[in-house]
Amino acid sequence: MSSPTPDALLGPADVRELAAVLGVRPTKQRGQNFVIDANTVRRIVRTAEVRPDDVVVEVGPGLGSLTLALLEAADKVTAVEIDDVLAAALPATVAARMPERADRFALVHSDAMQVTELPGPPPTALVANLPYNVAVPVLLHMLETFPTIERTLVMVQAEVADRLAAGPGSKVYGVPSVKANWYAEVKRAGAIGRNVFWPAPNVDSGLVSLVRRTEPLKTTASRREVFAVVDAAFAQRRKTLRAALSGWAGSAAAAEEALVAAGVSPQARGEALTVEEFARIAEHKARIAQHEE
Repeated sequence: MSSPTPDALLGPADVRELAAVLGVRPTKQRGQNFVIDANTVRRIVRTAEVRPDDVVVEVGPGLGSLTLALLEAADKVTAVEIDDVLAAALPATVAARMPERADRFALVHSDAMQVTELPGPPPTALVANLPYNVAVPVLLHMLETFPTIERTLVMVQAEVADRLAAGPGSKVYGVPSVKANWYAEVKRAGAIGRNVFWPAPNVDSGLVSLVRRTEPLKTTASRREVFAVVDAAFAQRRKTLRAALSGWAGSAAAAEEALVAAGVSPQARGEALTVEEFARIAEHKARIAQHEE
């Protein structure tokens, strides 16, 4: 594999120049903050442990800062971009700055939440600076849609990173924590300062690593059934599970029955439960539904 030229990555001046040529102003609506520091994107690629045989999918590549660093390390990179101007410009940026790798790059011009297939071989890794306002739904959609993704590293708002990586009993443990844990082992993988972005955001960023479970969670309940329990449990965080799950179960008594059958205290609250416990609660309702058929 020929190695790219040393100045192939985008620096602050390159990013601003590219944006000026394209007439691009980063928009709050799309949560756009462009990375302008080559060391940061290289650090992200290193932390993601991108290998020479990886097929990486990137969501929200923007002007291409991280895309170019991924192309240096991976076999193939597919970027998913919703913005018309950015999507049109990215292949030309790759061709100009890394001509020897241009044939390893593919662009999908689409909303990541609508993507159900990608060109070329199935992705093995997801590495992305996710737009802050849609980070969790996009992450969960990609993990569900592409089961071949073994490793994920995303840069998100620090608060979202904390939530995704939180364990039971933590104040910030909630729906994103449980749902991410359905797919993967999740942990914080570092912090990113504000000065590596243009424009500099008024929040800190964090890296989150997700390594897909080698064995799916052992449960007879479907993902949808388990996620329905999770959503109900956290919709009214302050309530006991007996009360919070009464709508889901049909009554408080039915909720209590499901909880007791799952070995969970009806007085417990959602933030105390593991994803395995949520799955056991979902199984009970599924079993009753089967008996009634």
